[in-house]
Amino acid sequence: MNYEEILSKKTQAIKFSGIRKFFDIAASVKDVISLSVGEPDFKTPFIIRKEAIRTLEKGKTAYTSNAGLDTLRGAIAGYLNETIGVEYDPKHEIIVTVGGSEAIDAAFRAILDPGDEVLVCEPSFVCYDPLIRLADGIPVPIETKQEDKFKLTPELLLAKITPKTKVLVLPFPNNPTGAVMRRDDLEKIAEVLRDKNIIVLSDEIYSELTYGDVKHVSISELDGMRERTIVINGFSKAFAMTGWRLGFAAGPAPIITQMLKIHQYGIMSAPTVSQYAAVTALRECREDIDYMVGEYDMRRKLIVNGFNEMGLECFEPEGAFYVFPCIKSTGLSSQEFCLKLIEQKKVAVVPGDAFGECGEGYIRVSYAYSINHILLALKRIKEFINELDR
Repeated sequence: MNYEEILSKKTQAIKFSGIRKFFDIAASVKDVISLSVGEPDFKTPFIIRKEAIRTLEKGKTAYTSNAGLDTLRGAIAGYLNETIGVEYDPKHEIIVTVGGSEAIDAAFRAILDPGDEVLVCEPSFVCYDPLIRLADGIPVPIETKQEDKFKLTPELLLAKITPKTKVLVLPFPNNPTGAVMRRDDLEKIAEVLRDKNIIVLSDEIYSELTYGDVKHVSISELDGMRERTIVINGFSKAFAMTGWRLGFAAGPAPIITQMLKIHQYGIMSAPTVSQYAAVTALRECREDIDYMVGEYDMRRKLIVNGFNEMGLECFEPEGAFYVFPCIKSTGLSSQEFCLKLIEQKKVAVVPGDAFGECGEGYIRVSYAYSINHILLALKRIKEFINELDR
């Protein structure tokens, strides 16, 4: 059997995730200290778990409507109105998905025709490029820079827009850099887009995980941007609900309607028990979120100081739970650094080039781990650096 002829050429050309590659390597090494996975180390808040158990005990295990429970979509609409000040019609402008990734996939497939270009701010999460290609689009990276705090600037954006541009992916707070776009930054981007027929896919999965007094701002809040923005979010990061597989998209009804078709045929509906639990998460877990953000903030300061003290320049992230230290001073590539580190010191981090070519010379380190875990990893990384200098 010739499987190369049977299998899709498009799918065969897509590489496996660079994050999972190092996660799998770490899993094969005994006593490894991993800072490679972006998964909260907190358990899902008890009140959410309790609601899921109650849902099961009541036998609420049938399909929901394709778009999601009415009560959940209503709760999402209320949450978005409260947090970003944008009103959405829960019946026609919100869809509940299997994680934020499904929402991103459905959005690309609902919008793109062969040859359409999608601008992607990089470094960024690994799913955008392959999902664009699977939807027959063309990913066009916009390389953000450390000297700009890894933010998208209007100059960078204007340089990449062509007549074929249909979507801009705006992934902030950012994975892997922790960069955040503030209101002034977003106003400059909105000014570029207001007279153009370009949709913004605003991936706001880390919206609750911002640090300091200035809270997250969505580009959909700005004048003229609601009708040209799809907001993607979910429950994995802020609510420590990674395994519950629940996300959502909010946006203009004509786009959400087409996304619903794709979701209807490919998924049917998101997990029922997870949906009931998510209603409780949105309505009753503000204190849990605030506690987790406070803990992440302490870890953020600790790990930034740790890398800077060992001579690896580290941009101070303002969101998410990652740092993106520069390892160019070691003379190693990102791949070499990560492989040697796991072989010699049993510490797993992710090479920066997994998040785009401009990530070369950096590593992504997650601080969604305990203080003791982070301290031990930093100690081993410092030893590794010192031994490289000998």
